[in-house]
Amino acid sequence: MTEALFNAIRNQDVKTVGKLLQTHPEWVHEKDGRGSSPLLLATYYGSEEVTTAILGHPQDIDAQDAVGNTALMGVCFKGFEAIAQLLLDAGADPNKTNFNGSSALMFAVLFGKTNLVNLLMQYGANPNLQDGNGNTALYHAKMQGNAEILKLLQG
Repeated sequence: MTEALFNAIRNQDVKTVGKLLQTHPEWVHEKDGRGSSPLLLATYYGSEEVTTAILGHPQDIDAQDAVGNTALMGVCFKGFEAIAQLLLDAGADPNKTNFNGSSALMFAVLFGKTNLVNLLMQYGANPNLQDGNGNTALYHAKMQGNAEILKLLQG
């Protein structure tokens, strides 16, 4: 039954998503075959409208998929700044890490998303968190030679 919700999200059909969640609000906690919640899937597809509709229902905004990634992490490597703003405003934790110890800030740095790095820093992202290899966001920025991001991370 929840496959209808996941299909509506994939099709970015905000009307159907809204109706299904109104009828079955508990579906917001379900996961698809890859371990993605409705919120994570909506953000992956970059739909602000569907993301907003899903955020209207109580849930764990930092729910993790099968490898520990959150919706915020996904939008940081895809570059969806407006959706990152929605998630952070709704209480997403910028310092949550996946199963490899990587944070949303690390993804934004690795993919050169300067605006997202700035946004995450405004919401208290810690540039000194270490991933599973002991590397920080600052280390990754230095390795990439990204002077603008380095400046943001160093304050």
